Formats: sequence, structure tokens, C-alpha cells
Amino acid sequence: MHMHRMRVKIHHEGTNIIISLLVILLLVNVPLWVWGRPIGWAIASTVVSAVFYFLVVNFFRSPRRFFPGDRKNAVVSAADGTVVALEETFEDEYLHCRCMQLSVFMSVLNVHANWFPVDGEVVYSRHHSGRFMAAYLPKSSTENERSTVVIRTPEGQEVLMRQVAGAMARRIVTYARPGHEASIEDHMGFIKFGSRVDLYLPLGTEIFVNIGDKTTGGVTCVGRLRPQAD
Repeated sequence: MHMHRMRVKIHHEGTNIIISLLVILLLVNVPLWVWGRPIGWAIASTVVSAVFYFLVVNFFRSPRRFFPGDRKNAVVSAADGTVVALEETFEDEYLHCRCMQLSVFMSVLNVHANWFPVDGEVVYSRHHSGRFMAAYLPKSSTENERSTVVIRTPEGQEVLMRQVAGAMARRIVTYARPGHEASIEDHMGFIKFGSRVDLYLPLGTEIFVNIGDKTTGGVTCVGRLRPQAD
């Protein structure tokens, strides 16, 4: 098996924020160095500004990833983070059946780009307004600001992916639209500043992760769909 390759760049969702923040920090710090007294203030402000700017740039990093395994029936993590939910539940927005829910929580230190979890075709996409509770709470999946996307695999199985805003996340960006081709190596969307992603998988899906496991979006194979009978 070959090692997966990663190329990192800044996500376009963060370009304006990063440029604006740089201008603001320069306007704050340059005068301190030119006119400020004592010099310790300028040093402290510059250090704090540099650390803050690095964290924001780090948040908006956008790696290009390549799945190294067998793609047939593979379910790949849609996000970087920690598995916080893995349970059988009833999905009542689109699938209207019992499914296996697999949820990954993203901290502010994780990459916040989201990947398609399976190859196939987007058949449903809808944004819902809602609350901004902590994303790790179970009720956040149905009560928080969220966006739901359903992908139909080449074998005809449907996988539902839900982007859920958290207490800090105030904007969900979803690129997927019905009719779009879905690829596990492509970004499905982006969530700004702390959130989670839920996957609703058919019962019988083989699961490869447990609660507390760390995942890498577009790379970690979290499960494999059961092949459909001919």
C-alpha cells in the first residue's frame, strides 16, 4: 500500500479573514513600535498578535488528500477530529429508517474542511437554521444550525452526512448540490470555528472505529458498506 500524499494550502473560505486580520494587527502593532513606551508593550503585543494570527491561519489550512485504500463500498471520515458518537438511531429527515450514526467532533485546532464520505452522486442537500449549543451534545444533531447532504453510491446505497454548527461555529458552508458528483477526495464543505459531522450509515455497515478514536478527513476508513445482493 502506498503512503497517502498531502498538500496543504489555505482554504478560500478563510482568505478574506486572514488578510483583514493581518491589516488590523499591523495597524495595532506598528504604532506601538514607532511611538510606544515602554518597549515591553510593543514586544508583548507583537508576540500575542503573532500567536493569534498563526492559530487563525492554522484553522483555515486546506490539505489536499488522497485515499490510499480500496474505494469500493468504503466509508471515509468526512472530518478531522474525535469520534464522539457511534450508535443505532432513527434518521427522520430524509432516510426515515434506523441507521448507524457515526459522529466526529472537530476542535478549533482541527482542519475544518469537510470531505465527502463516499463516492457517488448527491441526491439531497438542505440547510436548517437552529441553535448553537455545544456540538458534542446529542441534541445538537437535530436542534443546532446544520446542513444535510445525501449521497447515493454507485451500488445504490444512500449515506446521509450532516454538518452541525457548535457553540463557536456561526457559519456552515455546503458546496454539495443535487446532481453533483461526490468523490471522497473532494471537499463537501467547510464549518467555521468548532463543530461536528454526523454520518448516517445503513445498518449492517462494518465499522472500523470506536468512541474516542481520532480520524483524518478523506483518509481514515471508518467503515465499509455491506455489498448489495444482486
